[in-house]
Amino acid sequence: MSGELKKKFWGKMPSGEQIDLYTLRSSGGIEAAITNYGGRLVTLKTPDRQERFEDIVLGFDNLDGYLSKNPYFGAIVGRYANRIANAQFTLGSNRYHLAKNDGPNSLHGGLKGFDKVAWNAAGALGDDGPAVELTYLSCDGEEGYPGNLTVKVRYTLTEKDELKIDYHATTDRNTVLNLTNHSYFNLSGQSAGRILDHLVTIDADEFTPVNANLIPTGERRQVAGTPFDFRAQDIIEKRIAAKDQQLEYGIGFDHNYVLNRKAGGLFSAARVTAPDSGRAIEVLTSEPGMQFYTGNHLDGSVHGKGGVVYGFRSGFCLETQHFPDSPNHPAFPSTALKPGEEYRSTTVFKFSIE
Repeated sequence: MSGELKKKFWGKMPSGEQIDLYTLRSSGGIEAAITNYGGRLVTLKTPDRQERFEDIVLGFDNLDGYLSKNPYFGAIVGRYANRIANAQFTLGSNRYHLAKNDGPNSLHGGLKGFDKVAWNAAGALGDDGPAVELTYLSCDGEEGYPGNLTVKVRYTLTEKDELKIDYHATTDRNTVLNLTNHSYFNLSGQSAGRILDHLVTIDADEFTPVNANLIPTGERRQVAGTPFDFRAQDIIEKRIAAKDQQLEYGIGFDHNYVLNRKAGGLFSAARVTAPDSGRAIEVLTSEPGMQFYTGNHLDGSVHGKGGVVYGFRSGFCLETQHFPDSPNHPAFPSTALKPGEEYRSTTVFKFSIE
């Protein structure tokens, strides 16, 4: 066994459920704190070139911050991560209606998605490193989704300087499922301000363009010749400033990339580096897509850790996922889950210094 694991009482929800904070620490000093409220990644401390450890995820110092309105900081989102058009979909011969919490659409599971519930949690020290395993039963009809869904999410901080997230789910009725982690990163430190100087590589030849409501049109568009081409490393600021209707719709990058999947298992999807700190993060996943979001709706109204004001584009997200609105696009990879099947997905955030 390696690493350290600590648990502390972190407060209670208004409904009375106890909320705890689990702190995982590797032998190399990397530290991740996870709470069972929304399965959220609360802190992530990694070193820079001078071996100074700083927190690189946006969030709050206490539970009250997360209980207040916030843009899904660090959360596990579901049942369906991202958007479902007109808050409805058909599965088999049944039509399901969801809450409209994003204009006419449903976003990240609805009014009370997985980000707003108390998960059952247990910490463990294993050969791979310290871990916390979260479980939740989403009952049939919750937020309009069919089936009793049993979900398990395991965070492991490995001795390879990785934060590994394993997802597992089963259902007793045909349903749809799309899970992701919604952490906002700033590799210069969570209080550093804009992330426009970060260098990005995304291994994707295509992305899924959207309409004005950020719903995929159904097209898979080549990134070649567009601002969305990050196949070769480039600076965010250079590409986000381009004149492009898709960037206007998203107020920046808020789009799903069709990843160049390799056969079987995990593959490298993206890499981001901060030139000033030298911190780098590589994303490996088993998912077919990834939402690259540049914090375009952070507007300074949220005061985070240490009272830091989170302004425009002060964090970025790398949300590994199936495609947005897949239940309404038969040509997209299916998000259907049937009784007797197992949903399994893994994403790894690997940290290094350049």
